[in-house]
Amino acid sequence: MEFEPARTALVVVDMQNGFCHPDGALYAPDSEAAIEPCRELVERAREAGASVVFTRDVHPPEQFEDAHYYDEFDRWGEHVIEGSWETELVAQLEPAEDDLVVVKHTYDAFYETQLEGWLDAHGIDDLVVCGTLANVCVLHTASSAGLRDFRPVLVEDAIGAIEDDHREYALDHADWLFGEVTERGEITFA
Repeated sequence: MEFEPARTALVVVDMQNGFCHPDGALYAPDSEAAIEPCRELVERAREAGASVVFTRDVHPPEQFEDAHYYDEFDRWGEHVIEGSWETELVAQLEPAEDDLVVVKHTYDAFYETQLEGWLDAHGIDDLVVCGTLANVCVLHTASSAGLRDFRPVLVEDAIGAIEDDHREYALDHADWLFGEVTERGEITFA
């Protein structure tokens, strides 16, 4: 699967301490296992001249106080609270000066963020998506990308999940409905 670097962004979803470090509130071992595959993709994208985008899930402490229905703290417990260590990207995935870091407050990295405008301004059409969690923020971000006419390609061996069947569901759903699925070894930049 070949990507033109000038028209491609690698989107690294939520590889943060809160999800990937054993001391994180929503730690999943599989998210930690995705660090090295994501780091390899970041390195390859940068070497090829493709853009790199990191998302960070960050919740102000009061975000869900007046919620009618959407309340992640009710569903998941408090996590990645604004200003906390949990919100930081894992040490192995340090953004470069020209990488975009998107702070988001929902599962979808396009919702009320600068992501779509930034991609459009940089002439990017193809998104190579990795990170965590497969059936939550990865799925919703990739789905939102597809609905906005970007080409989302999910990298199955660089995506964390709580359980294997969660990843399988997310990848099958993405492949069937709005995107494509591949493995790291199939990706080339030319």
